[in-house]
Amino acid sequence: MGDEHKAYGVLFLCTGNSARSVMSESLLNHRGAGRFRACSAGSHPTGRVNPLAIEQLERAGIPTAGLRSKSWDEFAAPGAPHLDFIFTVCDNAAGEACPLWPGQPVTAHWGVPDPPAVGGSEDDQRKAFHEAFVTLARRIDLLVDLPIQDLDAPTLAQRLREIGRA
Repeated sequence: MGDEHKAYGVLFLCTGNSARSVMSESLLNHRGAGRFRACSAGSHPTGRVNPLAIEQLERAGIPTAGLRSKSWDEFAAPGAPHLDFIFTVCDNAAGEACPLWPGQPVTAHWGVPDPPAVGGSEDDQRKAFHEAFVTLARRIDLLVDLPIQDLDAPTLAQRLREIGRA
């Protein structure tokens, strides 16, 4: 995948870009600082980050400054950041026709249930956000520990898909 000293560009996608993809972006930027440069986007962004996603990140001590809900079109446009990896974190986004991503990034599906879809009480909602966060954190830790520069492209793609099933 190139020079081991460069930061790998990562884009996390879901439909609304308000919870799972935003938490993934923050987690990877925090835990993979200097090695990864993560962003997130949605196919149909809500335009706001879910307050419970912000609350979950802050409880875990992960910075939330600058987080925003945005369209995946920003990352397919000229001048967009270089992407090495793209992960879909919701089943809807995985099934949609994505833009053509420049540079042929490696893609994998890391589906996680949508916390806001749980409904119920505020405690039920917080529990759903916590469960999604724990799943994403486990996968991101596996990604951070992966010896990316030592893997050939097919092996890397396979390992990333396996992480999505972890």
